[in-house]
Amino acid sequence: MNPDKPDPAVTAESGARPVGPVPADAGARPADLKPIDHEHADVSGGWLRAATFGAMDGLVTNIGLIAGVGGAGVSAHTVVLTGVAGLVAGAISMGLGEYASVRTANEQIEAEVAKERRELRHNPAAEAAELAQRWIDRGISPELARQLAEDLRTQPDEALRMHVREELGIDPDSKPSPWTAAISSFVCFSVGALIPLLSYLFGSESLWLALGIGGLGLFVVGALTARFTRRRWWVAGLRQLLLGAAAAGATYLIGSAIGVNAA
Repeated sequence: MNPDKPDPAVTAESGARPVGPVPADAGARPADLKPIDHEHADVSGGWLRAATFGAMDGLVTNIGLIAGVGGAGVSAHTVVLTGVAGLVAGAISMGLGEYASVRTANEQIEAEVAKERRELRHNPAAEAAELAQRWIDRGISPELARQLAEDLRTQPDEALRMHVREELGIDPDSKPSPWTAAISSFVCFSVGALIPLLSYLFGSESLWLALGIGGLGLFVVGALTARFTRRRWWVAGLRQLLLGAAAAGATYLIGSAIGVNAA
């Protein structure tokens, strides 16, 4: 017998545990185990999406407008007037458009839910069989899938939610508010559009200072989105800055060409 290897009989008789490699977490108690981070960002849209895109649109829109009219050589007063007009028109357009978009999407969801409710009422057996087959296709045993589908038939409200989620891929209980999305979009567009106007409103007449402040705003807003997209903050900020610079460069060249020709 190998002297380095314990006798199983002696080990069992003495109550000692066999000697051997011990897993790292073998002695860990449930309370000692760290919980896994399952927190996820909200990707469903709603006010956050509207607010983010509203601020970006406001910045890009007014940076482009200011660069265009500034490149044409107009007065600072005209630049401010153009920027304020762009702010008001753009904010109203964004707010109304966001309200209409979210309201239409919600109405479409409501129509599909109503259709599914009618199908469950008129043909519950077929709907249960369809739901069970979906689960079977995902690897659940046929017996368990059919049992779960049958059990759901005794809970009409929960059955409706499950059918809508499984068949349509939507959650009827988490529809975004069109008013929240509209107000968020309106306010954030206004704030974004105001940023490149700040230097003019405080007495400066420098186009490049206004564009620099606007570019800084673009970088900051882009960097903030990295918190939700899990990307590097400086990459997201730089990307948004480059997009805004492209828009400003195009409108500046157009404004310069028109201004020179008009003169």
